Amino acid sequence: MPQLSSLQAAPLPSNMEDSYLTSNGPFSTGKIMDPENFFGDIKKALEQGKLLNVISEFRKMKERLSRASVSIAVTGDTGNGMSSFINALRVVGHEQEDSAPTGVVRTTQRPTCYSSSSFPYVELWDLPGLGATAQSVESYLEEVKGSQYDLFIIIASEQFSSNHVQLAKAIQRMGKKFYVVWTKVDRDFNTSALSESQLRQNVQKNILENLQKEWVKGPPIFLVCNFDPFSYEFTDLRNVLQNDIFNIRYNPSLETLYCICDKSIEARAFYMKDRELTQYLQGALPTGDAEDLQGCLETYQNLFGVDDASLQQVAQSVRFGEDVMKYRADMKSQNFRIACQRDLGLRLLMCVAVKKFLGFLGCWFWYGLFNWVISGFQHLRRRRIIEVIAQDTKIILRKILEDYMSFL
Repeated sequence: MPQLSSLQAAPLPSNMEDSYLTSNGPFSTGKIMDPENFFGDIKKALEQGKLLNVISEFRKMKERLSRASVSIAVTGDTGNGMSSFINALRVVGHEQEDSAPTGVVRTTQRPTCYSSSSFPYVELWDLPGLGATAQSVESYLEEVKGSQYDLFIIIASEQFSSNHVQLAKAIQRMGKKFYVVWTKVDRDFNTSALSESQLRQNVQKNILENLQKEWVKGPPIFLVCNFDPFSYEFTDLRNVLQNDIFNIRYNPSLETLYCICDKSIEARAFYMKDRELTQYLQGALPTGDAEDLQGCLETYQNLFGVDDASLQQVAQSVRFGEDVMKYRADMKSQNFRIACQRDLGLRLLMCVAVKKFLGFLGCWFWYGLFNWVISGFQHLRRRRIIEVIAQDTKIILRKILEDYMSFL
């Protein structure tokens, strides 16, 4: 099929793709994504149908994002033990030189940044106690530059005050995630007549009820002891925190990447369908049966990089030898017969009634009078094949990148 193979060497015009992408809205970028350079490399790889090159660019992005800084603010009422909590989270003794200063009176006068070997490239910010530097939660957050933090940890003990509730409400308005950490739980267990499980339930219920009154969604709640960083719910806290740090680093950029890939594939399909239309109008499209369309399908699979050979290379790269069928199972277009069964548009274009109608129009006694109608149906089938393969490519590419992300 010379008409199709010529597309292999035909890059998508940049002005066409740029206008196509712009019309579908802007992208949101991650923490350290470089959209222009990264998009250019991805576009080139997708134009050439080289999914391995897409994975290579993805690897570079992941390496960069793994070093992206994540800022976590630790805040709460004065005297609740924010600095002690930071030391416990970092597994640093209060007497060590780089520990956060603690005491019975307010010791943190301004936001102070600490690092931890347990959380690489994470900044733990010890904020002044709420009410110590401002008259309202809003002015407090403005004073400590609350918008610069990716996640908040609200420290409480003895009671979950109105200050805590208003702080949680303000953080929710900013669209930021937060935890509530109840410190000094060892003292609560020692002085309460309730069992540990009952006390836990009471603390969590009280926090959630106070938040719900102000229409604040319930956050993760952890009960800890600052002087025993390996007991109570500190381990759970660290696990959840690690997962959220991962999401903060990667999720925005991953969604941007998926969007870029989807739009690039759609733009490529748009260009291929435009080529098909040009050939149809010029009378260059042949008419034929399902075998011709099977060849058309295989050619476009190759152009999009989702043929068997390409997917086998990808499978070996992502999972070191895992079978290509892992990805082929997600395709509607493994062959033309399956594509017709699974896609309504192709099924209608290949139904018995259409075949009989075209067969009637193609009879010799019409002297080719209705060849343009037959060619038109052929054109519609090819366009639909392109759309099906483009959709399959988007699904498979997302699956590949998700697999690669989880594998690393």
